[in-house]
Amino acid sequence: MQRSVKSLLNFNPGPTRCCSGYVSRMRHLMKIKEDDEACREALKCGSFLLYHKLAPLLHKTTSGLYKLASLKTSGEIDHSALEQQCGGVFVNLRKAFFMLSGSDAPLVAKGQAVLRWHQTNGFCSATGQPTIRNQSGSLRVCHSSGITYYPKMAPVVIVLVSDGSRCLLGRQSMFPAGMYSALAGFCDMGESVEEALHREVAEEVGLEVETLQYSGSQHWPFPQSSFMIACHATVNPDKTQVSVDKAELEDACWFTVEEVTEALQMKKPPRNRKGEPPVFWVPPSYAIANQLIQEWANQQQLKRQ
Repeated sequence: MQRSVKSLLNFNPGPTRCCSGYVSRMRHLMKIKEDDEACREALKCGSFLLYHKLAPLLHKTTSGLYKLASLKTSGEIDHSALEQQCGGVFVNLRKAFFMLSGSDAPLVAKGQAVLRWHQTNGFCSATGQPTIRNQSGSLRVCHSSGITYYPKMAPVVIVLVSDGSRCLLGRQSMFPAGMYSALAGFCDMGESVEEALHREVAEEVGLEVETLQYSGSQHWPFPQSSFMIACHATVNPDKTQVSVDKAELEDACWFTVEEVTEALQMKKPPRNRKGEPPVFWVPPSYAIANQLIQEWANQQQLKRQ
């Protein structure tokens, strides 16, 4: 029996090569996104990224690195034959993040998010009738109620807390052994980013934030399409006693710049021999948590010069 392999709706259309300038390219992509006929035309020369059960197809290069595998076709394709044809393998997305670099990681995350959204929005929440997607997959419409549905992301604050010389990192029980990351939590309805950040730090580690600074943002596909809003925060260096909410975190610890720098230098997750304690490490370079930690470490190094 053949298995269905889904192709990424966010393709790389050939016609964009004829456009010049960022504005022209964005307008061309918007036309492909909203105009079904323009999308069908672009599909004739698009490269497709492939997923099986939301796992992307990766190809191992001669240098040992992994890249996204693409195909110049679409439709029903045998799963095993496809892996062999492309010289790749379907990899769980969490694992893929540790194997990809550059622009591949955000692209594969976006693709999975779109496919997952279509899987869970096949029916109108108001009428129960089937929703129909447009050609590009950028929206779904219920023709019974007239409601148009667009992909959504849940806002999440992620914050690196510092007492001036150390940074605070936490870990959830679901994290790989030894991995610690910045604190994070979903924004509540009606909350501002600042309010959510203050609340999450108080809830998870029992500390009061004194100052905060915005760093950046990132789409994150877990658990189901989150929009990460990253900030740095400081607490009173005389009030750093951590009180971990065990319902939220397994552990939270203060780390020195030396410990953090060593962890950042790891190119891939460490392997521990049986019986050895886990080695401290941080999220992969693509994760915005890594960016926060790197920024803090760089700032600490500058202070010492």
